Amino acid sequence: MNDLSINKDQVRSHETAAVEQQGQYLTFLVADEALGIAINDVKEIIEITSITRVPMTPDYIRGVINLRGNVVPVVDLSARLGHQVSELSKRSCIVLVEVSCNDEKQSLGMLVDQVKEILDIPEDHIQPAPTFGTNIRVEFIQAMGRVEDEFIILLEISRVLSVSELAELSLMTAAEPAPVLA
Repeated sequence: MNDLSINKDQVRSHETAAVEQQGQYLTFLVADEALGIAINDVKEIIEITSITRVPMTPDYIRGVINLRGNVVPVVDLSARLGHQVSELSKRSCIVLVEVSCNDEKQSLGMLVDQVKEILDIPEDHIQPAPTFGTNIRVEFIQAMGRVEDEFIILLEISRVLSVSELAELSLMTAAEPAPVLA
C-alpha cells in the first residue's frame, strides 16, 4: 500500500519558502500613479503637520518637519518624479524612510497623495524596470510589480535622491533649527 500522506513539516517549509519568495510593498498614489516601496524601507507613516519651507531649495523639497525633536526633510514625491507640486488634501501623508548617505543614515519624509495598502507581490510577478513608457526617471524605478492586471511602479528610494543631493540636504537640515511646536 502506498502512503501518500504529506509530512506537516514539509508543508510548513513549503509555505515558508512561498512567503520568502514574495515581497511586501507599501503602495500609495502620487499624481494618480500607483507606486510602491519595500515595506522594509518604511519607518512609519505620519499625518501632515506643519511643514517649514526652507528658502532656496528645489521645488521637490517641500520643507522640513519636527519629528520628536529631530529635523526631517520632506520631499514632495510628485515634484521629484517630474509632476506638479502636490496639492495637500486630508488623505495626504508623509512616508518616513531611512536612506544611506556616506555610511550615515538619513531620515527622510516623502509626501504622497494617499497611502493605499500593503501588498504581497510574489517574486514571479516582479519584472525589471522598463527603459521607456513611464513618466518617471528610469533610475528611480527598482522594478514593476504586477497585481492582477495592473502594474505598480516599485521605487528605489536610495535613488530617488542622489547622494550629492542627500549631502546637501544633510548640511541644510543641520543648519536649520527645529521649529518649536506649541
